[in-house]
Amino acid sequence: MEHSPAWLINRFMYLSAAVLAVPLSKALGLGSIIGYLAAGIVIGPWGLGLVTQVEDILHFAEFGVVLMLFLVGLELEPRRLWSLRRPIFGWGSAQVVGCALALTVVAMALGVGWRVALVAGLGLALSSTAIALQVIGERNLMPTSSGQAAFSILLFQDVAAIPILALLPLLAVISYENQALAGANHWFEAIKIIAVVAGLVLGGRLLMRPLFRWIARSKTPEIFTAASLLLVVGIAGLMQWVGLSMALGAFLAGVLLAESEYRRELETDIEPFKGLLLGLFFMAVGMSIDLGVLIQAPWQMTAIVLGFLATKALVIYVVAWRMKLAFQERPVFTLLLAQGGEFAFVVFQAAANAQVLPGQTASLLIGAVAVSMMVSPLMLVAVDKWLLPRYARLGKPLMAELSEPQDAPVVIAGFGRYGQIIARVMLAEGLPCTVLDHDAEMIEAARSFGYRVFYGDATRLDLLRTAGAGQARILVVAVDDVEQSLSIVDMARAHFPNLQLVVRARDVTHWNQLRDRGVMHVQREMFESSLRSARSVLELMGQDPQVARQTAQRFRQHNLALFEQLHPHYRDQAKLIAVVKQGRQQLEAQMAQERAQRPQHGEH
Repeated sequence: MEHSPAWLINRFMYLSAAVLAVPLSKALGLGSIIGYLAAGIVIGPWGLGLVTQVEDILHFAEFGVVLMLFLVGLELEPRRLWSLRRPIFGWGSAQVVGCALALTVVAMALGVGWRVALVAGLGLALSSTAIALQVIGERNLMPTSSGQAAFSILLFQDVAAIPILALLPLLAVISYENQALAGANHWFEAIKIIAVVAGLVLGGRLLMRPLFRWIARSKTPEIFTAASLLLVVGIAGLMQWVGLSMALGAFLAGVLLAESEYRRELETDIEPFKGLLLGLFFMAVGMSIDLGVLIQAPWQMTAIVLGFLATKALVIYVVAWRMKLAFQERPVFTLLLAQGGEFAFVVFQAAANAQVLPGQTASLLIGAVAVSMMVSPLMLVAVDKWLLPRYARLGKPLMAELSEPQDAPVVIAGFGRYGQIIARVMLAEGLPCTVLDHDAEMIEAARSFGYRVFYGDATRLDLLRTAGAGQARILVVAVDDVEQSLSIVDMARAHFPNLQLVVRARDVTHWNQLRDRGVMHVQREMFESSLRSARSVLELMGQDPQVARQTAQRFRQHNLALFEQLHPHYRDQAKLIAVVKQGRQQLEAQMAQERAQRPQHGEH
């Protein structure tokens, strides 16, 4: 079967737009979602007009959301899902009902009819599962309380979309003589839905695992991948046939396979398809933004978007407060759920077909949802930049800075994992030291264990003077941040020339920057522990412990000498590579010679 040139050109446009827009968006700190949405707008009907069949693309791309929910289900064992039943049905229903009620009341207060207001409120109460879960994954929020809460509410929304869609025909004008027939049809649909869900649960338990076990015995990776996709496609299609959410069906299938021995292999096979299709979904959302409606009624569209975002944000923030989420997590949690969602497209389109919503109103609402999905990631960037730093400072224990002069011979800047070990060794040897750190919570925890740690920013000259840097013999710079570390070193060398510096290096670049400043006592934070692990591996492989220790020591000496040799050339990439290769060859030859001289096993 041959495809037309237009088919190839369209696919070329999708990939080109994504490849150009997404890296640029991430480089600007806007995230991948904004890149996909922007790419969709550019190549869509209201941009360059390179792609016009948006509806077909959107329906196909929704499969990315289906695959994402399947992978989420694979991470949730049934026991864990059962433990989430209260937040799913409790807080999930509170969010959907609360947002729908508030939006309906606001719309009616503005003179909108009750049926239109109710449908608009129900549709706008739903959030974008795709955007929210993508952000949760990028920020690694799933283990946090806010991530778990957002996921629970999103899962309830997938369930709530079903009764919302079922409500639309009841809101339409139904004649008296057809009511009995309509009621009978609804009963039949309900029985069909219950039967399919029950069959999925029972069939998943009895058939899925034996089926995958049988396929795995063929030892044909591509067939296992095909079977994985067939499972998701089949269940999604079955759910759509009975009028349920495809994503919900895929999620249930994932949960049923969460305890399977093939869980990791399923994740590995499906993950690439999920990423590509999800990106295509976001591009399709960008293409679907009807700029014509926006141009015709810009102020009305702006009012709808700002109005429903503000109303939802207020309700969701109250829900977060009632859930007792940490208030530092509430802004992101609120924005994750405030935007409109992909299910709203389905609700408003179905409402227009059922003549519950006028066509112009449905277009306005669909456009508002798409715009909200576009601006939501931008709002998250703004919150990260301006709001979260202020929230991070709130709620922390108030702590006075170091004010009384200290006279200990050792000053330690930074009391994290690295600085704690140094301080404990000094104290064990009876050597007094002054420890500075600017994390109030960490200082509170350290003081509860009996450590004397002072609150203060070591990058400030006045606090270093108060800490006794002018009289101390040694300053240990153990802070995590590279820029802060270099700033402290520069300040110490400029104002305390007699102070000896012992500095933690985060990586090779940091090590070279410190050596440029004349710091001689530099330790790479992972170097010694990595050598210890290498010794353990050699011993577990059967090497004599004494030989393993000598091997690690030889490597240590060679590596330190090589670093000194490399330092004058670290800005010259070609020279650097040549010296590294030469050093590696010398080490390998030396190690081979030593191995040849060792007595073999069994020799005495």
